[in-house]
Amino acid sequence: DETAGGEPAGVEEKTAYVVGIVQLVQHPALDAATQGFKDAIAASGLTVEFKEGNASGDSANCSTIVAGFLSDGVDLIMANATPALQAATAATSDVPILGTSVTDYATALDISDWTGTVGTNVSGTSDLAPLADQAAMIEELFPEAKNVGILYCSAEANSVYQATVMKSELEAKGYTVENYSFTDTNDVTAVTEKACEGSDVIYIPTDNAAASNTEAIANVVLNAGVPVVAGEEGICSGCGVATLSISYYDLGYQTGEMAVEVLKGGDISKMEIKYAPKVTKEYNAANAEAMGIAIPADYIAIEG
Repeated sequence: DETAGGEPAGVEEKTAYVVGIVQLVQHPALDAATQGFKDAIAASGLTVEFKEGNASGDSANCSTIVAGFLSDGVDLIMANATPALQAATAATSDVPILGTSVTDYATALDISDWTGTVGTNVSGTSDLAPLADQAAMIEELFPEAKNVGILYCSAEANSVYQATVMKSELEAKGYTVENYSFTDTNDVTAVTEKACEGSDVIYIPTDNAAASNTEAIANVVLNAGVPVVAGEEGICSGCGVATLSISYYDLGYQTGEMAVEVLKGGDISKMEIKYAPKVTKEYNAANAEAMGIAIPADYIAIEG
């Protein structure tokens, strides 16, 4: 495959490379993905200089960071989270871009005929956890529950996608499901309070805004006695009782291995999106105990 300019989609082989990392916000999941990415590249033996920018949760900052990378002449961009990926793809169709912590590339990049490969200068890894298995987890832990609230940020396309899929999964199991979406930090407490009023259990998908506001969510749900099943470990450790979680470090490491392949001349346009190699049943021991919830023996306590 060739790019629009007629050049092969890849990187000119050199002795040293510059890689830009744009991360949407600082929180444990995304931080772990970035660390895994850097560690994989370090393990390859390639000489790579990293330029890093954190957007502090503001999507507009992602565009500014990416523009800086392009003026610096980076060889590859790693975009950590969906808004970072969207900013990078809007800025360049030439420099290879690898996404990570992106749930659904078709939704993020508005691709209607999804085949598993973007087919341009973009590839990467997905943090999509098995939603059907997470729905089964809710059924396993809370068989008496009738109403499930799904709490997420409406500004995150991937959260909207997960909420839609999860709603149908849970409704198929006989639950009454209500979506509760907040727009940002300012209304997360009020929306969580509303979700607690109408729910026996709350589900929070992999959501960057929720991950950045777990303390505010925890203050509400713990007082209300409404358990949260979360889409990933970071949210669960902050405000949840259980999760079926991927390892974001492993996901980032996998992305780093893809970066090495691209930097060595691999054609990114032919690289399929990759998924987390494994998932783990985990629980928040303190929150489960506070709510009097018995957790099955095959769950692993989240450390820290």
